[in-house]
Amino acid sequence: MQDICTMKENRLYKDLAWTWPIISPPEDYIEESKKFRDLIIKHSKIEVKTLLDLGCGGGHNDFTLKRYFEITGVDVNSQMLEGAKKLNPEVTYLSGDMRSVRLGKTFDAVTIFDSISYMLTVEELRAAFQTAYVHLNPGGVFLTYMEEETPERFKQNKTTVSTHTKGGVEITLIENQYDPDPRDTTFEATFIFLIRRGGDLAIEADRHLLGIFHLATWIDLAKKVGFEVTLANLKLDDPNYPEVPILIGIKPLK
Repeated sequence: MQDICTMKENRLYKDLAWTWPIISPPEDYIEESKKFRDLIIKHSKIEVKTLLDLGCGGGHNDFTLKRYFEITGVDVNSQMLEGAKKLNPEVTYLSGDMRSVRLGKTFDAVTIFDSISYMLTVEELRAAFQTAYVHLNPGGVFLTYMEEETPERFKQNKTTVSTHTKGGVEITLIENQYDPDPRDTTFEATFIFLIRRGGDLAIEADRHLLGIFHLATWIDLAKKVGFEVTLANLKLDDPNYPEVPILIGIKPLK
């Protein structure tokens, strides 16, 4: 058995990126992505043909959304982009940071899924919203979901355990969320991976620092950027997944 490693940050998007298709396979995103597609169509004031996915990660939402839209994905992690390109070779993937990237073109819809969690300050969250706004056609729609990122929803020391198997590899993932200082805008997510191949066990640890903001902050920042803001709730059929609030920003028609 391998000794547990020294705690490092964001390994899931670096040397542990290979585990992502195992612990969170693209098939798990189909229902969620279809519901996002429905929200985009419902709230957009223009016909939606093109979509920009900021912080696309491994492209697991794109796996479904590409059936409906011409997608461009942007992510800051090269290992995740490699996986996205293999999964969705027909999608255009580019390297960039959602806080600052400027592509020189606009889209009918923009999405930021769980990668929005990595905005750690009000300034960073606003910058991500600004990036979405400048890349959106008038009348287009921006969607992001808040999941755990509001103090109103956060559960201190929440811990979950799940096991996933693929191709002779079994991974038991332990996830823990903890906020050491509720007065600031960050909390910690710690992941322990129990990885078994042929009965041999390797233990890996990973730590992520994530942002947490009041719901009013999300709404206020989106409005200041220029969006017309509304809220919706995403509810999946799986009872293990709680209802998640969705922020919807519409860029006003000229």
